[in-house]
Amino acid sequence: MPKVSDEHRTEKRQQIIAATLRCVERDGFHKTTMAAVVQESGLSAGSVYTYFRGKHEIIHAIASSGVTGVKDAISDLVPEAGSGEAPPPPAQALQAATQHLLDFSDELGINLPRIALQTWAEAAHDEEFLALMAPEARGIRASWLRYAEAAVAAGRFREGADPEKIAIVLTGLLPGFILQRVVMGDVTPETYAAGLTDLLG
Repeated sequence: MPKVSDEHRTEKRQQIIAATLRCVERDGFHKTTMAAVVQESGLSAGSVYTYFRGKHEIIHAIASSGVTGVKDAISDLVPEAGSGEAPPPPAQALQAATQHLLDFSDELGINLPRIALQTWAEAAHDEEFLALMAPEARGIRASWLRYAEAAVAAGRFREGADPEKIAIVLTGLLPGFILQRVVMGDVTPETYAAGLTDLLG
C-alpha cells in the first residue's frame, strides 16, 4: 500500500476544514454535524474520521491554524531589522489587514467576517471554545505590537507613545470592521482606513 505523503494529508485536512467553515457559515456551529461536514467535503466518512475524530477536533484545528491569515498579513507590514525601511502609516496598515481578510474570504469562497462573528458569540458563553480562540487573538495582538514598535521608532506616532497600548487599540479595530461589515455591509477597507486617518488628524 503506497505511503500517504505529508502534502496529501495537509491537503485533505484543509479540504475538511474548508467544508466545516462552509457548514458553519450556513448553519452555525451548533447545527453543524459531522454528517454535514462529510457531505460538504465530498469525502467518505471513513476518510474524514481518519483526520478528525469529531467536530471538536476540527474546530480546534481551525482555531489554532490562524485560518484568516491576518496575523501573518500584519507581520508582513514590519520591515526586517536593519533594512532602514519604515512600516506604513497606521491607516494603511489597517487597510492592508482588512483587505487581506476580504481577499482571503474570496479565495476560500467563505464569508470569513460572518464566521468570525459566530466564533466570538460562541466564545462568549463557552469557556472551552474561548480557550481555543484566545491564543489566536493574542497572536494578532502580538503582530500589531511588533508593527507598533516599528512604527513608533519610525516616527509614525508621537514621541513616547506606548506600543502596547497602540497594539490594543489596533487589535480592537479589526473586530469593529468585521461587525460593521456583517451587520451593515457598507464599510470597506478604504473607507475604514480613511476614517482612521481623519480620526488621527
